Amino acid sequence: MVSSVAEAVSLQFQDEYRQRRERLMEKIHRGTAIFRSAPEAARHNTFRQDSDFFYLTGFNEADAVAVLAPHHDEHRFVLFVQPKDWQKEVWTGYRVGVDEAKERYGADEVYSIAELEEKLPQYLAKADRIYYHWGRDEAFNQTILRQWQSLLRQYQKKGIGPVALEDPVTILSPLRLVKSEAELELMRKAIAISVEAHHLAWDMAKPGCYEYEIQAEMERLFRLRGGVGPAYPSIVASGPNACILHYVENSRQLESGDLLLIDAGCCYGYYNGDITRTYPVGGQYSLEQRTIYEIVLEAQRQAIAQVKPGNSFNLVHDTAVRVLVEGMIELGFLVGDLEELIKESKYQPYYMHRTSHWLGLDVHDTGAYKQSEDEWRILQPGQVLTVEPGMYIAPHVEPAEEQPEVPPQWRGIGIRIEDDVLVTETGCEVLTSGIAKMPEELQSS
Repeated sequence: MVSSVAEAVSLQFQDEYRQRRERLMEKIHRGTAIFRSAPEAARHNTFRQDSDFFYLTGFNEADAVAVLAPHHDEHRFVLFVQPKDWQKEVWTGYRVGVDEAKERYGADEVYSIAELEEKLPQYLAKADRIYYHWGRDEAFNQTILRQWQSLLRQYQKKGIGPVALEDPVTILSPLRLVKSEAELELMRKAIAISVEAHHLAWDMAKPGCYEYEIQAEMERLFRLRGGVGPAYPSIVASGPNACILHYVENSRQLESGDLLLIDAGCCYGYYNGDITRTYPVGGQYSLEQRTIYEIVLEAQRQAIAQVKPGNSFNLVHDTAVRVLVEGMIELGFLVGDLEELIKESKYQPYYMHRTSHWLGLDVHDTGAYKQSEDEWRILQPGQVLTVEPGMYIAPHVEPAEEQPEVPPQWRGIGIRIEDDVLVTETGCEVLTSGIAKMPEELQSS
């Protein structure tokens, strides 16, 4: 029985998961990597598998452990799962069980999770190190620590065993950062649903509608199209609420002349879309709204142009900041030398966040943004990042030191434009191009 889209995806891409495990095992050599599933969901909450665990196994149940032991003679990939138990399953849902897990997920061996402490030592004894991410499950952290300490005590006699405990994130994150065609297929699906939901929201953005009505219809569509649900708490922010970066109350009634900033995306098969558009309620931007909108749009256009192989991740942000600051100077929000204003971050009262983040299995996907303290990561084909400049003139904004006050007609305007962008061999592809963003397209005739 296939009970969810995430599970269906995992069965469809089993060869993909096998290849991922093989790539990781090539890099850990004689180490053993241990990955813990997400915990059981609290009552009334939806279970969401740990991303690293799902990336390597496709297994979508709680209370499970995956072990990768490339040096083991027989069992290189081992799963520990919850056994079948009909009395418990009637309360908490069906389990795959030990026998079916082996058949479905390609493990060399599968045990009941109750056998973990007994069986795990055989996969650690000949390893030179243990790869394990210290997580929030303190009891399991202590289990790994006990196993390691026990083997360390034996090392003096046997001369073999793990002498180090290392976080696998430095190896796994770069692998996850470059998306395969299978991953991009899922991301395109998540984005297509997200685009459809934004079109629906655009049609609903009329005076008298409540923010929560738009949120409800968008999230209904996410589920209707087979998505897990929203990729993150949906932001539906009208009027001055658009100046609150993580506004999620979504309770205000839209008024004519408002801007409506919607930052919402669908999660499909655990992969995510992330789109922001800023619509004019009533169909027309005011002069001030359109002026700022066009500055943000130009900042995004120039930033997206920098998404190409060989450029640094930070060049995208620096490009957006420069365009935004030039606009702030032209509007009189900032006074002074462009370079000094940027260096001293005088723009931050109006633009206080970064322009991009990685996107994938997690909305803020894994992967370091820097290669060293002074060196930003270089973009390469297969990476997906957001490009989301904005400008926010809050009603009670306080300018940076020695900068002028903002005139009243500009206050309360918040604008962000966000797209999801794939780095290609020759440049980039805007995956979210299906939703309009030119101001003349968003205004009614």
